[in-house]
Amino acid sequence: MSQGGMIVGRAEPGSQVMLDGRPLRVAPDGRFVFGFGRDAAPQATLTVTGSDGAVEHRDFAVAQRTYDIQRIDGLPPSKVVPPDDLTARLARERGMVADARRNTSDALHWADPFAWPAAGRISGVYGSQRILNGDPKQPHYGVDVAGPTGSPVTAPASGTVVLAEPDFYYEGGIVLIDHGYGVSSTLMHLQTVDVKVGESVVQGQRIATLGATGRATGPHLDWRMNWNEVRLDPALLVGPVPTK
Repeated sequence: MSQGGMIVGRAEPGSQVMLDGRPLRVAPDGRFVFGFGRDAAPQATLTVTGSDGAVEHRDFAVAQRTYDIQRIDGLPPSKVVPPDDLTARLARERGMVADARRNTSDALHWADPFAWPAAGRISGVYGSQRILNGDPKQPHYGVDVAGPTGSPVTAPASGTVVLAEPDFYYEGGIVLIDHGYGVSSTLMHLQTVDVKVGESVVQGQRIATLGATGRATGPHLDWRMNWNEVRLDPALLVGPVPTK
C-alpha cells in the first residue's frame, strides 16, 4: 500500500468496514474499495465489524513517495494566475465535475483489472508539482500519455459516462466515467468526445480521441482517477503503457 494506491478488500458478507473511522461501502458479497491520496499519512487503521458483532482492527503502513518538484521563476503573471474574466467559467466547470462525481453508482467495475486508455510515451506522472514565481501550484494528479492527435482513447474499465464535454478551459475535451462505489476515471485534453452522458461503456471501447485541447503544451491524454474526493495514481493499477 502506498500513497496514490487503490485497495480492494473482502470481508464476510454483512460486515461493516471503516477506514480510520470513515465508513466504507461494502458490496453484498463483502468486497469493498478504498484509496490513499498523494499526501496520505504513513499509517492507517481498518476496522471490520462482523455480522456477529466481533470487531477486528488492522493497522498497516502506507508507503511514502518522493515527488518531482519543479521551480520556475520569471514568468509573466498571466501565465501563473488566470484572468479575472475566467472566474465564473472556471467555477462552473469545477462544479460540473464535482456534481458528476457526487452521485456514484453501486456498480462493481472497480473490482476488475484496469487497462491503459491510450498508447504512447509517459510524459507526466502523478504527484509532480510546479512552483511558479514562488507560488506552489496544484500537484498533477494524473498520468500523461503523449501520442499523435486523433489516436484512440478507450475506456480503462467499464462504467457509466457521467460527464462528457468538448471544451473546458483547463481540461479541454473531458470524459468522466463512474466505475461504482466512488471510483471514477477522468480523461482530459481530448480532441473529440465520442460518448454521451448516461452511456454505458465497456473496457477497451473507444470513447474519444487524443488531443491538445485546453491548457496543454502538446497532444497527450491526462488520465486521472478518484475514490470519492481522494486522488489516486492510475499508473499503480496497470502494467507498462503500450507504445502502439
